[in-house]
Amino acid sequence: MITEIGIVAGEVWQYLEKYNEATLSQIANAIKRERNLVMLSLGWLGREGHILIVKEGDDYKITLRKKE
Repeated sequence: MITEIGIVAGEVWQYLEKYNEATLSQIANAIKRERNLVMLSLGWLGREGHILIVKEGDDYKITLRKKE
């Protein structure tokens, strides 16, 4: 399972590199992955400090952190 989470984290990263920000729903739909798996991958990326996650209504806005 850890390998699959890592693979999806890479797909999320690539999506955010292209679009910079999106909602959780947009990401899950665009990469055609189960929402729960995308959430696990976002947790991984968030813990490593690669993304920002902000609650917006019933969804979450995900933004790629800029390298300084």
